Amino acid sequence: MTGLGQVTPAISVSGLRVSYGGREILHGITFDVPKGDTVVVLGGSGCGKSTLLRTLVGLQRPTAGEVWINGVNTTHLSERQMDSIRLKMGMSFQASALFGSLTVGENVALPLREHTKLEDSTIEIMVRIKLGQVGLAKFQDYMPSQLSGGMRKRAAVARALAMDPEILFFDEPSAGLDPIIAAGLDQLILNLKKAYAITIMVVTHELASAFLIADRVVLLDRGKIVTMGTRDEIQASTHPRVRQFLDRVPEPEVTDELDALESLTGERAKEEP
Repeated sequence: MTGLGQVTPAISVSGLRVSYGGREILHGITFDVPKGDTVVVLGGSGCGKSTLLRTLVGLQRPTAGEVWINGVNTTHLSERQMDSIRLKMGMSFQASALFGSLTVGENVALPLREHTKLEDSTIEIMVRIKLGQVGLAKFQDYMPSQLSGGMRKRAAVARALAMDPEILFFDEPSAGLDPIIAAGLDQLILNLKKAYAITIMVVTHELASAFLIADRVVLLDRGKIVTMGTRDEIQASTHPRVRQFLDRVPEPEVTDELDALESLTGERAKEEP
């Protein structure tokens, strides 16, 4: 939490640990996301990015530590209490997660119909506005199957914006998109920040995207934070793991069974007498 006179972060994570079964995925991570900033969580596959995102939105309970959203400790909230927090969040999933049996417009309208008592005419206007903001004004009556991958991503963003969230989460927004379409989605994120002045958190492994949209970058590796800072600070880092990630240096090849065991256990196996 913050001291007297300090602005409460939009997101504050302290000593966060998350386990699946007996395996710990996140190992006591701590960071803040200032209100109005775009923070990108970078890291390779399996580093814990998606687990972190699921924990922040309350889909996964931490085994230790705390998560604060806009000054509220969500760690031990009931599901009903957590739902009230989620109403102030928007989530754009990696695979879009649009309902295939609903039109694009109906997908965007769904949160408004579920969580508000707005009249249909008002919802219709809001849907058109949200789709217009993501460049899909003419596709309200299309089915998701009729859209390209990039258009489905944009439709998912429109749905995430439906409730005018204070915090917007993106899970691998550029995954599966060609470079031109991915660049368009990056520009959309920049436009949304400018238009709404909202807090945005993006988890990705795409370096070009991260350094275009981020105010601050958190580099996550094997469930721990390696470093965090501004784009310039991260790019100027001399930390070996940071340089390996940024310079795309592959892991050393495992040359024998003993090295393989060491890489898995973190210690050299003892030889049998």
